[in-house]
Amino acid sequence: MTSISVQPVTGALGAEISGVDLAKDLSDDTVAAIRRAWLQHLVIFFRDQDLSPAEFLAFARRFGEPIEYPFVKGLDEFPEIIPVLKLEHERVNFGGIWHSDTAYLDVPPMASMLVAREVPVAGGDTLFANMYLAYEWLSAGMKRVLDGLVAVNSSSNADVSRTREDRMKDSGRTGAREEYVAAHPVVRVHPETGRRALYVNVAHTVRFEGMTQEESAPLLEYLYRHQVRPEFTCRFRWRPGSLAFWDNRCAQHNAINDYQGHRRLLHRITLAGDTPKGP
Repeated sequence: MTSISVQPVTGALGAEISGVDLAKDLSDDTVAAIRRAWLQHLVIFFRDQDLSPAEFLAFARRFGEPIEYPFVKGLDEFPEIIPVLKLEHERVNFGGIWHSDTAYLDVPPMASMLVAREVPVAGGDTLFANMYLAYEWLSAGMKRVLDGLVAVNSSSNADVSRTREDRMKDSGRTGAREEYVAAHPVVRVHPETGRRALYVNVAHTVRFEGMTQEESAPLLEYLYRHQVRPEFTCRFRWRPGSLAFWDNRCAQHNAINDYQGHRRLLHRITLAGDTPKGP
């Protein structure tokens, strides 16, 4: 038996887990309990975790295969760990738009983990949204329309490109393509839970396959508004040593850019996923 405690943070998604030191060699039972909580709550949070990069990577490997991010170089000794950094003079933050990580890849990641190293006294929270609920709250007629659609996703959308341009200047990966494009079902069936989730996002989705951007825009704009309704979301306030672990297949996130003049540094690990499947 494991002694971890799981406390939901909102009715929509998110839970804080206590009673575990992630730097330790966790038992299989503890890892299984954490994974169950993660699948149930979509994003889980831990506090006061003093993790070295090696310990962070070891923890991530208990849940999947760490992969490198296509645009930004990782740490020298740990290329799978990328610094998510905003400096005092920078105006635009990394990931400051609602999105599901790298949906423009043919095989998007299963999950991402962030651990906070330096955070401002206030500000820099992250929002998360439940894409199961976003789909389930749609009308039966809208579900029938969306169940058969495929979305084209691109890495070159202007808004999301801007959120990483500062990091590209000083730590861009050599060999990265200028643009990644992938087509995925608008409604994604989660391979572990079997539930359906809305799988479009304002940062990466360009249009529906077989339609122009102009034709796609009205429905996409409705979905972008709908999927981040307050009742589908939770908000996490970071402290040094806080860790968030979210399911990229059914949750979106948005890093709030409200701490001008302050430095913020987190380390991120991304875990390999599978090719999205539709209904």
